[in-house]
Amino acid sequence: MSLTVVGSIAFDAVKTPFGERERMLGGAAVHFSLAASFFTEVRPVGPVGEDFGPEQFEVLEGRGVVTDDIERVAGKSFFWRGHYEFDLNVAHTDDTQLGVFESFEPKLSAAAEAADTVFLANIQPDLQRRVRGRCAAASLTGLDSMNFWIESARDSLLAAIAEV
Repeated sequence: MSLTVVGSIAFDAVKTPFGERERMLGGAAVHFSLAASFFTEVRPVGPVGEDFGPEQFEVLEGRGVVTDDIERVAGKSFFWRGHYEFDLNVAHTDDTQLGVFESFEPKLSAAAEAADTVFLANIQPDLQRRVRGRCAAASLTGLDSMNFWIESARDSLLAAIAEV
């Protein structure tokens, strides 16, 4: 099985009633890649800024994640800050800074385009649609989103969902 995930590669700051962490490795493509790496080779596609260092790449590569399609771009990486209530199913976004993600145009290698499984992680819905169109070999496609896109690009998101 070949698996490509296109989405956010980010830093997160999270506060819960049980603790708080600043600038930890996050983003939908990262979480998905780390989880999927237990079962297959994963190829994440997404931009990172100059603040994304070797230690972040080591986390991914240490799990066997193929990082060839992660693009380093001048600027800052995507950043999300949020907090959770005592019921950890209730999350609140306090800050979203798109950084290099704001002008992200996915550059998929031939291997990424040829994947038989594609996960369209948290990215702008029009990008999700374009990536899906380029991955014609995929027999299975999943899609993720977040409140930011639901609120700012609802019509595009509904169109992307309809194509999955």
